[in-house]
Amino acid sequence: MYGLLGRKLGHSLSPQIHSLLGGYSYKLFCREPEELDGFFADSTIEGFNVTIPYKVTAMKYCADVTGTAKKTGCVNTVVRRSDGSLFGDNTDYYGFCRMAEKYGADFENKKVLVLGSGGASGTVRTVAADRGAAEIVTVSRRGENNYENISRHFDADIIVNATPFGMYPDNGGRLIDLQSFKSCGCVLDLIYNPCRTGLIMDAERLGIPCGNGLFMLVAQALRSAERFLDKKLDDSLTETVYKKILCAQKNIVLIGMPGCGKSTVGAGLAELTGRPFIDTDAEIVKKEGRPIPEIFSAEGEEYFRSAESAAVAEAGKKTGVIISTGGGAVMREENREALSQNGTVIYLKRDVASLARDGRPLSLDGDAVEKLYSQRKKIYETFASFSIEVDNDIDATVREVMKCISL
Repeated sequence: MYGLLGRKLGHSLSPQIHSLLGGYSYKLFCREPEELDGFFADSTIEGFNVTIPYKVTAMKYCADVTGTAKKTGCVNTVVRRSDGSLFGDNTDYYGFCRMAEKYGADFENKKVLVLGSGGASGTVRTVAADRGAAEIVTVSRRGENNYENISRHFDADIIVNATPFGMYPDNGGRLIDLQSFKSCGCVLDLIYNPCRTGLIMDAERLGIPCGNGLFMLVAQALRSAERFLDKKLDDSLTETVYKKILCAQKNIVLIGMPGCGKSTVGAGLAELTGRPFIDTDAEIVKKEGRPIPEIFSAEGEEYFRSAESAAVAEAGKKTGVIISTGGGAVMREENREALSQNGTVIYLKRDVASLARDGRPLSLDGDAVEKLYSQRKKIYETFASFSIEVDNDIDATVREVMKCISL
């Protein structure tokens, strides 16, 4: 039996990853600090990974550790040897090396800014040093280098977030203003839920090469599996498993004009894939206890848009779901960010004359629809990753969507 030791593990992807790598039993072990002695002494557990907040603590339970673990000061993979003693390794080191290679982070002669001073930070610093970084600066809340005086490091070449800031469920947070770092040529964020943190989205907007921590998670898991099974695994498994997990995690987000068929297509996708389906308009109606036209009539559009943003923010945090949005949801930047953090966005295009209008407060006549379309068309087109023409064959549209998300 193998598994993952941590304090809060409800949204861990490790069981899915290890099932694809080794096919062995892999469980989640949520333990409080006072339960650690008993856990490490449990001989029925042959090996396990370690995550926040026990990576440093785990070292004291190991009779022996690798040189990498000694250098980084923490352990994230533990194997029970035949004599019952524990052997520790830091497979995060290997995982971060692979992540840096994938996203083009060349540390040689570079100034590296590491956000965070925990166990993950130690791994990042060690890799950067081993790969020839000219300067490595650790930023923490109360350290010598902190977020109050970070301006002294605006010349950093590479920035790595090794904190949980911006991780689910606290999506969207930013520790730094990336625009101030004019020399930055690469951003790495060890967080993988959400897929695109606030830091990653800022890097993308500025055209800075960047990547999240999912590839690192899979790569270190492969090295952990080799430790568990005591055999070499094919390195190509990392990319294969990464793509499968990423596809399963990404939401399918449907946008487009009111009446274009988003809800119908979403329901069809849900039936075909088995994914949960969230219609943000339906969520608003459920919470308000009244239909949308009544909300508009009684409270006005601004009230509705605020309720819509709340529904979109909640839906966008989820992973592996299908989301149908209201026609005007994408007009707010905050909604676009919420939807794109975990989503593949698909614009369903339909001839304006064919749009359904019943029960749609802003689509009462042809002129109103044309005006709305002219206001929204550019946003739909630039925000979406894919655009699909919709007609009356809903099954055909569903098939086209599936082609998009399988790329």
